Amino acid sequence: MKVLDVGCGINKQPGAIGLDYNPRTSADVIHDLGEVPYPFADNEFDEIISRHTIEHVPDVMAFITELHRITKNGGRIRLVTPHYTNPDWATDPTHRNHFNCFSFNVFIPKKQNFEFYTDVKLKPISVYVSLLNLWKSLGIEFFVNLDQKSPRFRFTRKFWEHYLSFICRGKELHFEFEVIKENLATERTENTEGKNLSAKSQ
Repeated sequence: MKVLDVGCGINKQPGAIGLDYNPRTSADVIHDLGEVPYPFADNEFDEIISRHTIEHVPDVMAFITELHRITKNGGRIRLVTPHYTNPDWATDPTHRNHFNCFSFNVFIPKKQNFEFYTDVKLKPISVYVSLLNLWKSLGIEFFVNLDQKSPRFRFTRKFWEHYLSFICRGKELHFEFEVIKENLATERTENTEGKNLSAKSQ
């Protein structure tokens, strides 16, 4: 497997290629994550890991689009980021973006509020939110993540996000997605063929 650690800092995933903007890190490739495209070919990686990076980037949509581009169809993207209610979020002045459990629904077919935002498609494999230690010890974290055991419990996560998260505050969000490209490739081919036929008819 070929793995990329995006925003690797000084704790690069063993065996991965490290990407970071700061030359004082453990990165193998130095690149500003606000500048696209990233210096990798399409479909280059089997897996991408990005821990505590996406909250720093200037354009979340561009960031996910690039990770999708350089990951193979069926590959995995794993993200770790603070939950937006984490009181430590504000202690880092370089943080730009807030996230909750549903922030990436825009990339998930049939869950998108606005389909015209992007052509990028991701299949959710898991979403886990850790809570501050008090709430974890009281079993609230277990309650929130019950949907990982069975989809019929997905209401527990939504209930927490809507009604409890400002009291029982979140800590970290752990996302794992499978990259979907087959439908996107088909749509692009159909669009290209349609344009070619239209041009010929003219």
